[in-house]
Amino acid sequence: MQINEQARNELLSEVNGLTAEHLNQKPSENEWSIKEILEHLYLMEGAITESIQKQLASPEINVVKEKPIELTVNRDTKVDAPSFAVPSEDYATLEELKGKLAYTHENLEKLVENEDKMAMKNKAFPHPVFGDMSLDQWIPFIAYHEMRHTDQIKEVKKKLGI
Repeated sequence: MQINEQARNELLSEVNGLTAEHLNQKPSENEWSIKEILEHLYLMEGAITESIQKQLASPEINVVKEKPIELTVNRDTKVDAPSFAVPSEDYATLEELKGKLAYTHENLEKLVENEDKMAMKNKAFPHPVFGDMSLDQWIPFIAYHEMRHTDQIKEVKKKLGI
């Protein structure tokens, strides 16, 4: 979880102090606002945590090879968000978003604290790019995914002149 904590701290330091106006402003019609990026992140973290819990409750064993999840940070490769993680265009404040990010992160931390290490290695579910990934790889994947979107937030801030 250390990489997850580092990624979360970097994400929060990038958005701390932003006004609601800046958070909700899109750099263009086809690009996400910072608010939408943050919403996408808590939707993904929550869904991944839930999927890990479901797999841990399943008797099925699925041992898979490690995947190069560190490639997730490469923003040259575009990936469409799954439908469950597409953000809304609803207005939100930084405090609301931080609260939702804290909630999903806390649930992930509880899961990791109570994890069965062998089950985490011997169970998997599919990623749209990497294919079947072991549950223990999904934890750091969340961090790499946040790093990817922290870079996206930096790009949005630059485009918005903030």
